[in-house]
Amino acid sequence: MSCGPVCTNLGLKPGQRLTVKGRVAPNATGFVVNLGKDVSNLGLHFNPRFDAHGDVNTIVCNSKKLEEWGAEHRESNFPFQKGGIAEITFAVNQNDLTVHLPGHQFTFPNRLGLSVFDYFDTQGDFTLQSLSWE
Repeated sequence: MSCGPVCTNLGLKPGQRLTVKGRVAPNATGFVVNLGKDVSNLGLHFNPRFDAHGDVNTIVCNSKKLEEWGAEHRESNFPFQKGGIAEITFAVNQNDLTVHLPGHQFTFPNRLGLSVFDYFDTQGDFTLQSLSWE
């Protein structure tokens, strides 16, 4: 899986929002946006799957603590298109993250209890075009 830019001092705290925008590859099987403390401790592993690991048009979310994955959470609302532009906003709250997608939003618990999200990366069939936070 190809890897995009990596940020290790993001400093994203409760009350802040991170908006990720990029292009999905025309032949995409899936992509990943990770947010957390570091590569071994991910508060949110956001993984839209067009056709990967037995999932079709499904968003799979998870967390990872000390290299151990948690329980997967699946969302069937799938606003992404191969070859299209994807825009995802992650709002950090005290106890969870709210994921804002076109026409849909959901929350994912802050299982690691992180007070700051310093780590960010993208992987897979996705080319990051912009990253903004407020």
